[in-house]
Amino acid sequence: MTEIVYDNLPDGLLTTLTYGLSLAEHPDWQHGSPELCLSVNSTNVIWAHAVGFLAEQLRGTHPFSYGSTINFGERIVPESEMTAFCVFAPLALDRSDYLGIDVGIPGHEGHDVINIQGIYPIHEVERQFINEHGLETFWKSDWEPTDVLRRPAI
Repeated sequence: MTEIVYDNLPDGLLTTLTYGLSLAEHPDWQHGSPELCLSVNSTNVIWAHAVGFLAEQLRGTHPFSYGSTINFGERIVPESEMTAFCVFAPLALDRSDYLGIDVGIPGHEGHDVINIQGIYPIHEVERQFINEHGLETFWKSDWEPTDVLRRPAI
């Protein structure tokens, strides 16, 4: 698994992209395979390593579809109380830059399509709320998706 890390992109955020998750297969991946994108207000590169770790450990078994959650099982980084993630559209990219990216070689177009999924650190209570009430209800609550030191939104 490869983690591509950008410091201060966009302004003030640490952004990471994975590469390698999309090389696996999953029955839910009908219109492309995912790679992950995390953007957080932090300088701690452990966030990037955590996303790479999840992609490696869960590739082929987790769908990484919008609204899905992942229990990391412990604090992701020491300074944050967050222990889970949820998946939705990435904040740092325009829609045309994250859906339907054809990485196939010439003459093989349409066979290797990647969709970049946003992955967001959340608190355990938020993970449980999303699993019970859905991501849309949580997403509309008062929270800042890039703030890794915030209190739970619910």
